[in-house]
Amino acid sequence: MTKIFQAGPLGDTIKSDCQVFYTPGSKSLAIEIESKVKVLFSNAIEDLAKKTLATLGITTGKVLIKDFGALPFVMMAQIETVIKRAHPKLDKEALPEFKTHAQYGTTFGRFRRSRLYLPGNQPKLFLNAGIHKPDGVILDLEDSVPPGEKDSARYIVRNALRSLDFFGAERMVRINQGELGMKDLEAIVPHNVHTILLPKAETADQVIAMENKVNTILKAKSLKQKVYYMPILESALGVLNAREIAMASKNNVGLAMGLEDYTADIGTQRTLEGKESFFARSMLVNAARAAGIQPIDTVFSDVGNEAALRQSVKETKALGFDGMGCIHPRQIKPIHEEFAPSELEIDKAKRIIVAADEAEARGLGVVAVGSKMIDPPVVKRAERTIKMAIDAGILSTNWKTGS
Repeated sequence: MTKIFQAGPLGDTIKSDCQVFYTPGSKSLAIEIESKVKVLFSNAIEDLAKKTLATLGITTGKVLIKDFGALPFVMMAQIETVIKRAHPKLDKEALPEFKTHAQYGTTFGRFRRSRLYLPGNQPKLFLNAGIHKPDGVILDLEDSVPPGEKDSARYIVRNALRSLDFFGAERMVRINQGELGMKDLEAIVPHNVHTILLPKAETADQVIAMENKVNTILKAKSLKQKVYYMPILESALGVLNAREIAMASKNNVGLAMGLEDYTADIGTQRTLEGKESFFARSMLVNAARAAGIQPIDTVFSDVGNEAALRQSVKETKALGFDGMGCIHPRQIKPIHEEFAPSELEIDKAKRIIVAADEAEARGLGVVAVGSKMIDPPVVKRAERTIKMAIDAGILSTNWKTGS
């Protein structure tokens, strides 16, 4: 009996996705479409399927597509998944058009107050993610994706990187561990991923191995783009090696905390008070600051408790973190508001910048506020505070002139 291969989610509540069934055979290619919008879009779906299959070199067999509102980039990913499940050695790719709106860049020191996690196998959550204005979106290939969906999620995320507009949010991908992560890198690196999150980082060697793989891919593709990294500390060993991990690459932009796995690793449970994680989070902040990169706190998992979220952000900020993860768009606004600088911080930053401007105008190499000398890193932090205040809407861009 000929085996039927399947890709796409199971069940009857599928949205913005599709199921694809492929039966290999020697007869000429046959494509069947099932869709609620078949009358309107069956020709477009069939044309897309034919083009995708031709790119993959498939000219025989039977393909059944059950459409549940999948966008073209998702349908292409599921077709590629089912074909490669049937033909594991196939090395061709079926790539959607690389949209202009998907080709913007990022910067080393940009704000990373909020990073919105999006499971890589749920493209319905991708579509409007950028509208909520997170500082970054994380297309996740690791914990949120079941083992049987890893290949499908990899192609969906790759195609999303080429297709979707995230409205200026940093385009992040959390890869898997080990060899699976190396396969993830091969798929995503050529398609303008800004920052790669390395889960369960425990040694500097893991960061170095990831960077070596990225550099190999970039060289093979003749790409000059900058790819940044953010290792995630999720174990006792990772925390103890925080400094070495933070300094393992000049392309590290941040060091992130993963408390669910960390607390399990040390044999305790995570609490709202956070006493059990104080040591780990303090180690991470100090390691990140020593390396000149951003310390980023863990996610807050109680989506419905905004008051507790705001309190958690206040404590996170007080510990020295620059940002945290979030698992729902409704968490973004409270996180940004609580990370916004206080009136006291803004006033201090204003005085420092005004003093720096006056010193520069007078040709002085030393900046002084009152009787206190201010060095360049302090001026840079003041500039960041002002920029954050402007971004939060609590300070005018023309604050110097008062207009």
